[in-house]
Amino acid sequence: GPQDDLNAMIATFAERKNLICSLINDIDLISCVEPKGAFYVFANISKVKGKKLGDKEITNSLEFADILLSEELVAVVPGAAFGNDDYIRLSYATSEENIKKGLGRIKDFCLKLK
Repeated sequence: GPQDDLNAMIATFAERKNLICSLINDIDLISCVEPKGAFYVFANISKVKGKKLGDKEITNSLEFADILLSEELVAVVPGAAFGNDDYIRLSYATSEENIKKGLGRIKDFCLKLK
């Protein structure tokens, strides 16, 4: 059948993937490689481990996710759930506006870490 809707969705997700990867790699302490499929990005947070926000120290992906949620109201999935505690998983199955807002908050969060 007609593939117009499918092709439009593929293009939209490609734009979102490029956006989220660019914004992640713009954060000094976090990085990612471009995913080849799905609609998730695994961001490397290994440089964040050992950093503190006030008296809260980040030693693993779960603590990163918990502190990020409580401080910046951004939800990410800890990489420990996928077998690699140096990563968090972010979805780009959302609007560009939400991606920009969420990654802006993650960047602000990382800038506060000592």
